[in-house]
Amino acid sequence: MSTPTVLPHVDAVQAALTAAGLTVYVGGVPTDAGWVPPDKFAVLYPDAGMAVRESLAGLRTDFDATFQVTCVGGSVERALWVADKVRGALSVPLAVAGRTAWRPEELGGPPIARDDDVTPPLWFLPVQYRLQSTA
Repeated sequence: MSTPTVLPHVDAVQAALTAAGLTVYVGGVPTDAGWVPPDKFAVLYPDAGMAVRESLAGLRTDFDATFQVTCVGGSVERALWVADKVRGALSVPLAVAGRTAWRPEELGGPPIARDDDVTPPLWFLPVQYRLQSTA
């Protein structure tokens, strides 16, 4: 049995969000000069996760990770619309290549906030999730 890796899990989350009709960026938004943010989008911030022992034998084949999806919109309603789409997309077990995944667990996050450092201002709502899988 091999040690689980993070990238297939990130790919599964991104695929689920994209399939829900969302524009998804991983690790941040583009920084290219002239980039104009869409009216609503999601930004996925994964962590590296942990290989977890499946038994007392010490085989580290289970996987446990947290990730944040920041839901962004040009208005409060658009950011909340993204949050609803994210929640729906992550309400079922994800298809992680070569693994069996649990349904992501929503962990919550801070309330919606306005970002006045960009023009026009955007509203953002970070929501954290926990993802687990086994071989």
